Amino acid sequence: MSKGKRINKFRKFHKWPGIIITLLVILFCISGVIMNHRELFSRVDVNRELLPPGYQYNNWNLASVKSAVAYDNHLLVYGNIGVWQTDSLYSTFKDFNAGFPKGVDHRKVECLLKTSDEHLIAGTIMGLYSLGKDNDEWKPVDIPVEEERITDLMEHDGKIYVQTRSHLLKTENLQDFTIVDIPIPAGYTNEVSLFRTLWMLHSGEIWGTAGKILVDLLAILLIFLSISGILHWIFPGWLRRRKKRSKDINNLKGWRSWNLRWHNKIGYWSVAFLIFVTITGMFLRPPLLIAIASSTVGKIPYTELDSPNPWSDKLRRITYDHSTQRFLLYTYDGFYTMDEDCSELKVVDNQPPVSVMGCTVLEEVKSGGYLVGSFNGLFYWRPQDGIIINAFTGKPWVRPTRLGPPISDHLVSGFISYGDEGGIVFDYSQGAQKVGNGHMIPAVMPKEIVNNSPMSLWNVSLEVHTGRIFEHLLGKLYILYVPLMGLLILTVLISGFFIWWLGYRKS
Repeated sequence: MSKGKRINKFRKFHKWPGIIITLLVILFCISGVIMNHRELFSRVDVNRELLPPGYQYNNWNLASVKSAVAYDNHLLVYGNIGVWQTDSLYSTFKDFNAGFPKGVDHRKVECLLKTSDEHLIAGTIMGLYSLGKDNDEWKPVDIPVEEERITDLMEHDGKIYVQTRSHLLKTENLQDFTIVDIPIPAGYTNEVSLFRTLWMLHSGEIWGTAGKILVDLLAILLIFLSISGILHWIFPGWLRRRKKRSKDINNLKGWRSWNLRWHNKIGYWSVAFLIFVTITGMFLRPPLLIAIASSTVGKIPYTELDSPNPWSDKLRRITYDHSTQRFLLYTYDGFYTMDEDCSELKVVDNQPPVSVMGCTVLEEVKSGGYLVGSFNGLFYWRPQDGIIINAFTGKPWVRPTRLGPPISDHLVSGFISYGDEGGIVFDYSQGAQKVGNGHMIPAVMPKEIVNNSPMSLWNVSLEVHTGRIFEHLLGKLYILYVPLMGLLILTVLISGFFIWWLGYRKS
């Protein structure tokens, strides 16, 4: 095949897929830049009415409520809607978010603790806050670690434990903190999940702020390549329409030449980096994610992954087991128990099923054991004897012999307990469902809550970047959006490189 024919063949693979995916590629780039700087955009929200079906609150869905705490003869429900005061019948609701910074991201409450001295402490994805009996708004609390995402709170023996994704802190006054040295688990290999490695490579976070800025620059370059490619496609039509106006033709020819020259230059300078970012992104969503989900790799030296902390980005839940007088920790690697001196760590046998998205409910029950909830469902679990019962069916759970889907029919995102009498389960998709006895929260959410609970720009960007925002158009096929887009982007990038290599590259 002659060089001209080869170039024409590559042009077909470069032109038509490029034209088709241009707008989607630009959305990828813009949403990726926003996701790389959550704190910067944390005060920007998007009205849910502007979003496709499925993003509106209905019957307390979408993790709007994660749990509740009794306080001052009232009930405080909390979750992605922030904190709202209500009564035991859920008949009226009052905004309890005064003091949180502007932006819904700042009032996404992961955990709420009422201490023995009637003090309230809220752990959010953006930091720690406190509210005393004599205060009327939340006050920020400084913690001695850079990471600000709080995953759980608990009080034991007069001490308050604050858990982030990487550290466990201990304090008595919310001013002086001690970092608890959680023992290294048995069999620790100083490895991290391949998923986290690819995530940090894809975002550039693996090299800190400089790495994220580098990936942002690549996104800007890809936007330029997309727009300049479209301009190169439409320039011939402009020239034909203005062929009688020589001055315009000369100007357009000059712009066309400049546009193509820089399209080629930026393309061959950045193609290897863009291919790398594209491939790493493809493995962060199913179905390619399934292939790497359980894989671990060594930490890349001299990067943000190369941390001496064996619990970096692994801590999720903590509570105190009164029957064994040991702490119970849920981590990325499963459940552990730890003695009160925090000197001995043991892995728990016969662990309940927990989705890869993490444990959303960990409630001790009076009859002994725990309620454990996740996107895999809700289970009664007694660690001492290994009993695991499906809370919805009442049947014992049977451990599957082979790996199944990471979610079940019950996407448990929260739970309000009524003791052994039951409670309210919050399903991420379907909303509130009553289990056992007790009052049921009204299905119709108050307008003041809905109107004051937009979606953060960061979360909208995540939905765009993963393709979930197109689920109402594509149905379940949206899960193929990322890998198919990745293949098309690779096709455009690789074919474009060979067009330059064969036709424009000088000896």
